[in-house]
Amino acid sequence: MSDQQIIITVSGVDKIGIVAKVSAVLAKCEVNIEDIKQTLMQGHFVMFMLGNIKNSKYSFKEIKENLTKTGEELGMEIWVQRKEIFDNMHNI
Repeated sequence: MSDQQIIITVSGVDKIGIVAKVSAVLAKCEVNIEDIKQTLMQGHFVMFMLGNIKNSKYSFKEIKENLTKTGEELGMEIWVQRKEIFDNMHNI
């Protein structure tokens, strides 16, 4: 299952519409959001999302490129990783 899951991390200065914009891109790319956590630390917005790409007609690379472009438009950092790689990196 984790080979179909991706971790999206969003970080930057807080502003209106971050969750909406990132969610809209995921919906367009047919990525199901399975979990979401966000916090605000002294004006710095941080969000983690778990998405499932199983039913998407888009490749991982295309989804990542769309999210990276959205991050640039928002003036934020957006990282996208496959969950299995994320899990392996944190199990070392």
